[in-house]
Amino acid sequence: MTATEAAPALQRATLDKAASENFPVAPFFLPRAWRDDLMAVYGFARLVDDIGDGDLAPGGADARALGVSPDGAEDRLVLLDAFETDLRRVFDGGPHHPLLRRLQPTVRRRGLTPEPFLGLIAANRQDQLVSRYETYDDLLAYCELSANPVGRLVLGVTGTATPERIRLSDAICTALQIVEHLQDVAEDLARDRIYLPAVDMKRFHVQEADLGGKSAGASVRALVAYEAQRARDLLNEGAPLVGSVHGRLKLLLAGFVAGGRAAIRAIAAAEYDVLPGPPRPGKVQLLREAGVILREEG
Repeated sequence: MTATEAAPALQRATLDKAASENFPVAPFFLPRAWRDDLMAVYGFARLVDDIGDGDLAPGGADARALGVSPDGAEDRLVLLDAFETDLRRVFDGGPHHPLLRRLQPTVRRRGLTPEPFLGLIAANRQDQLVSRYETYDDLLAYCELSANPVGRLVLGVTGTATPERIRLSDAICTALQIVEHLQDVAEDLARDRIYLPAVDMKRFHVQEADLGGKSAGASVRALVAYEAQRARDLLNEGAPLVGSVHGRLKLLLAGFVAGGRAAIRAIAAAEYDVLPGPPRPGKVQLLREAGVILREEG
């Protein structure tokens, strides 16, 4: 199969993952141009995470599209370096990977800058080198790379970025990242990563071995509840972003906040036992939370 023939399959393999996210990526009620551009941004963000997590589709098509030899196709740092090189072609030349070719018109149309994209790549490089976080501030610094660029890109695509909206968006995105970490404690541990701050683990008398059980004991549940409250507070801090915009963008941003709140409610409903698997909210809960946010921030 040639690179041209493989391109549609590569895009589908990545973009189809949008349906499993905690938040709506490009819902039907948005203008078509916004949906297309948001999906282009999502394709980049999802692919760089898949590279960092070792979750690329089997067969090595992504590595070939990035010009990585078979010898380097399993080396995540090599792939991330090649991905960054191809990203820079988005801004100055012609990228090779089909998802980056899809991104290029969005970047040009919306006047997006390289910085948020480079932040997401840096976060995934950090994942290859750092597997534990000592303090909450250390975790926040990671979220500045791994999560906050996504919200900034949404504001960029919709032409609504201001310093205050960026600040509020950062709070929401960091919260969503923390919630995802709480849902994925067991999965992250299987990758030899722990995103629960070591200082907090010590405070709640949680050892790393406690995170490997089939269900969580009281100490782990108390720790998860503590971190969930931090995420809830960040969502509340960022929620006024919803009221700062109008129209269909208000609905989209309400969906982001609602996704975080609904996920926290699902974690609480599981009595903060996240070890058997990620607690996920249902669509009814998500819609209910969105309605509450729109009333609060309308």
